[in-house]
Amino acid sequence: MGYMTNDAASPLQIGPHTVWPPVVLAPMAGITNAPFRTLCREFSGGKGLFVSEMITTRALVERDAKTMRLIHFDGTEKPRSVQLYGVDPVTVGRAVRMIVDEDLADHIDLNFGCPVPKVTRKGGGSALPYKRNLLRSILREAVGNAGSLPVTMKMRKGIDDDHMTYLDAGRIAVEEGVTAIALHGRTAAQHYSGTADWDAIARLKEAVPEIPVLGNGDIWSAEDAVRMVRETGCDGVVVGRGCLGRPWLFGDLVAAFEGGGAPAAPSFKEVAHVMVRHAELLGEWLEDEARGVIDFRKHVAWYTKGFSVGSELRKRLAVSSSLTELAELLAEVDGDQPWPLGADGPRGRTSGRDRVVLPDGWLDDPYDCAVVGAEAELDTSGG
Repeated sequence: MGYMTNDAASPLQIGPHTVWPPVVLAPMAGITNAPFRTLCREFSGGKGLFVSEMITTRALVERDAKTMRLIHFDGTEKPRSVQLYGVDPVTVGRAVRMIVDEDLADHIDLNFGCPVPKVTRKGGGSALPYKRNLLRSILREAVGNAGSLPVTMKMRKGIDDDHMTYLDAGRIAVEEGVTAIALHGRTAAQHYSGTADWDAIARLKEAVPEIPVLGNGDIWSAEDAVRMVRETGCDGVVVGRGCLGRPWLFGDLVAAFEGGGAPAAPSFKEVAHVMVRHAELLGEWLEDEARGVIDFRKHVAWYTKGFSVGSELRKRLAVSSSLTELAELLAEVDGDQPWPLGADGPRGRTSGRDRVVLPDGWLDDPYDCAVVGAEAELDTSGG
C-alpha cells in the first residue's frame, strides 16, 4: 500500500534548484558531515536536499582549517548546500561573498534556530530574531552578497511563549529577498522538549505565501512527514533528529512522497551493515580508520535503539576503535532480529529549560541593532 498520491505535494523550488521530494536534511553539528550526507543520499537515490554542518561565518572568513574541511563537498553533491551561522552583518556578508567568489556552494542557509545557552547568551541563534533590525541587517548583507545563489533561513517560534518572533521574522525575510524559510515548531526555551507546534508552521505559511515554508520538528518517520504537509500546508519538511541512526529514512521519504509502497524495515543484520559502512566512510573522510570509528561511536546508541543488544556489548561497541572490531562485535548480535516496535520515537536531546540565557537587557528593545560580539560564533548544534 502506498503512502500517498503524487498530487499531495509539489517539488520545492529553492532559487534555481528544484528539490524533489520536498525533503531537506537539517544541519546538525558533528552529524551531517560529508559521510553522513553520502549515506542519506544513497538511500534516497540522490533525491532531496542535504545541508552541511553549520559553518560559523567568522571561522570561514578566517579560513579555519576545520571549517574549510567541513565546507568541502564531493563531486556528487548537487546542489551543494551550506548553512552559515553569524551574528555580525558585515562578517556574514564577507562569508557569503567568499562562498560566491570561490564557488564553495550552490545554496546558503542561515541559522537562527540554535537554542544552546553559550550561543543565546551572546545574542546568537534563536535569540537573534528578537532584534528585528539586526536580523534585517544580516539578511540584507547575505542576500546582497549572494549574487545568483539562493539564501534561505531556519528559525524557531521565538525565545519563549511571551516573546514570539517567527511571524515578524518571516515578513522581514520576505522583504529582504530570502528564498524560503524553515520553522522549527518550538521556542528556544523548549529546546527539544515537549511537542513541536505544527500549527505555527501553518500560521507562518499563511503569513508569507510568497515563498516556500518548510516545517521542522517531530518528524520521526515518513508518515510524520506526509502528515505535516497535509496538516500545515507547508511546502516541504526538514528532518533533523529523526534520521539519527536512520539514514534510510530518506529512502522511506522518497517512497512516501512518490506514492510508492513503504520499504521493508531493516533487520539488525541490515542495520549492522549500514553502521560499518558509516564508520568506513568517516575513516575515509578523516583519512584515519581509527579516528573514523571513534567518531562513529556517538551513533551507536541511535542505530541500536530498540534492538536486543545487551548492556555489556553496547559498552564494548562504544569503545571500539577499528572497522574489524566494530564488525566482529556487531556479528555477536542476533542479525535476524526484526525492526523493533516503538524504535521510531524521539532520539537525541529531549531536554528543555525554564528560561533562555540572554545578554543583559536583550529584551528591552526589540529594534536595537547592537551586535553583542563575535564570541557568540561557537561550534554548536543547528537547532
